[in-house]
Amino acid sequence: MRQVLILLTAFISLNLFAREDTLIDSGWKFCKGDGDLTNEPIGRAELVGTNWQSISIPHCWGWQELQAGEKNYYRGPGWYQRELDITPQPDKKYFLKFEAASLVADVYVNGNLVGEHRGGFGAFCFEITTNLSADGTNYLQVRVDNSPRPDVAPLDGDFPVSRGIYLPVHLIYTDAAHLTTTDHGSSGVAWLQTSVNKKLAVLDVTAEISSSSRRTGTVMVVANVFDAAGKLVATTNQNVLLTTNAIDVPCWLHVVVPKPHLWNGRLDPYLYNAVVELRSPNKVWDAVEQQIGLRSYYVDPTNGFFLNGKKYELHGVDKHQDRWDKGWAVSESDLDEDISLIKEIGATCIRCAHYQHSDYFYSLCDRAGILVWAELPQVDEIHRTPQFEETSRNQLLDLIRQNINHPSIFVWSLANEQRANREDPYRELRDLNVVAHGEDPTRPTIMAVMSDAEKIPQMAKITDLLGWNRYPGWYGKSNEMDDFSALLDKLRDTSRSGGFCVSEYGAGANVFQHEQNPKQPDTKGQWHPEEWQAIVHEQDWAILKSKPFIWATFAWCMFDFTSPVRHEGGVPARNDKGLVSADRKIKKDAFYFYKANWSSEPTLYITDRRFVERTNSVTDVKIYSNAKKVELFVNGNSIGKNSNSTNCVFIWRNVKLISGDNQIEAKANRDGQNLNDICVWKLKNP
Repeated sequence: MRQVLILLTAFISLNLFAREDTLIDSGWKFCKGDGDLTNEPIGRAELVGTNWQSISIPHCWGWQELQAGEKNYYRGPGWYQRELDITPQPDKKYFLKFEAASLVADVYVNGNLVGEHRGGFGAFCFEITTNLSADGTNYLQVRVDNSPRPDVAPLDGDFPVSRGIYLPVHLIYTDAAHLTTTDHGSSGVAWLQTSVNKKLAVLDVTAEISSSSRRTGTVMVVANVFDAAGKLVATTNQNVLLTTNAIDVPCWLHVVVPKPHLWNGRLDPYLYNAVVELRSPNKVWDAVEQQIGLRSYYVDPTNGFFLNGKKYELHGVDKHQDRWDKGWAVSESDLDEDISLIKEIGATCIRCAHYQHSDYFYSLCDRAGILVWAELPQVDEIHRTPQFEETSRNQLLDLIRQNINHPSIFVWSLANEQRANREDPYRELRDLNVVAHGEDPTRPTIMAVMSDAEKIPQMAKITDLLGWNRYPGWYGKSNEMDDFSALLDKLRDTSRSGGFCVSEYGAGANVFQHEQNPKQPDTKGQWHPEEWQAIVHEQDWAILKSKPFIWATFAWCMFDFTSPVRHEGGVPARNDKGLVSADRKIKKDAFYFYKANWSSEPTLYITDRRFVERTNSVTDVKIYSNAKKVELFVNGNSIGKNSNSTNCVFIWRNVKLISGDNQIEAKANRDGQNLNDICVWKLKNP
């Protein structure tokens, strides 16, 4: 087992282990379904039954049937079990933390139910101290069930509700007095940025202390902020009295960082180390260390988004958490690759759709300087029942309390595309909006809406900000792209504050389907040529960038993803609107269009490069580049230099090809760097 130890920073004079955090990733067994386990007493040495397999965590089952396009895919229970070798100590507390399990998880230790978590995306943590056996031999059993539940979102959506314990599991040891671990799976510490500017950053810190009768008397809570070099730049402390009757004790501290080095997005994602300690004069009982970035921002309904007082362009992508051949059980290296590709394209923001994503991915965004839209899984519809409202409120508390310290997160989204012909979501969304502001008064709320919102306009006014999902050139009439500019102007006053973002736009593309001079395809048909996707993004982006009141844009989406309800574009179970293939191996033409427009990295790319087999001897050649001038060569002969680009698109009209192989080559220079790109097209005898 790999151990993760949270060690008090070296800047603290008492260099002690404050708590121990061990990943429980190996030694697991898994069985799909209840099967003959239903009659077995939970808590025996080992649950008996058939079809047990040895697995490691993270784990996701059934992704094969999802990718095959089985619309009625299995949604039901699965069991996990393993031994826990723990001999409890009298002054210690023991906890199990699951970063996520879908959709409802029941956790048993030695036959005792220690807790249930409803919701497939947030972390949860249960204390197991009193359930441990004195001899050190313990049995952990987890039932995870992703059956459809009328009280657990999402109730619908263009993505599968995957299953399993698909994020890491932790065994945590603390002292009897510790910073709480069981408050909605959070760290127990919140660093609220009350006021931030170049002169000072004012932080209001909330810490909750859990204790027992074993620890009484006065303890000190200390909040320290260290810069990236390890220098202590701010500190404060407060004494707290623990009594035999006090179980969870809140503590509030006020920290001021003078002349802060601001977290400035992609330009300078500077992070501080923030440490909250629980200590006595001679010992540190517990400590939680997190990275924070100090920043301020606001949305101007006329002029767009401002970060640290300066206009900052928000252009980015939407992202689901699945990966081809893995489902939701992606590794840290997978997410490292994802963020690398998102950085390469030049994105400054990400909408993490349509649910809470992993803490690790949010941390990658912190370090990359990419602003994050974090979302609740209320997709398409809600149920107006007390049970659904309670579960949704808890999902929102999971989302906010677990992620409140991530500087990248700048909005809390309450819902996506609520439908007008289903149960009225107004009251439930209004109540969640109040909860969000009570939990975090420093961030605005938002939601994404579609055309249905025009039928229930009051819904669009609930949240502070608003995003519109629009797909000109893909869904709807063929002339909708022509009307896109006028439509955006019409939508300007639909949000509470005026102005809005475009939270989804785009088109599908199969990288193995190609068409010269393509027309808008049937979105549900089997023909999705890559060239049409590129045209849609070129035209959409030209309009979007011309509207300063649109304060952010999110292309749908960064990666192709699994969608069992779809069978289109020549591939089953695939939403093919990604700019990159689901396996991350192919960057589509539209990826390079945005890279040329968004990234400062010198870019030169010949489009239609996968359109190898040609039948027309005359063709246009289109190149994406952020160079000022590009020269085109065909079979070694210069076709001419072109400096007449629009949004980094260079086109040579009516280029002639010869029978057989044709070498297409482009050359340019950007910032003193010579650029070159080559591909080969084959013309069959005309």
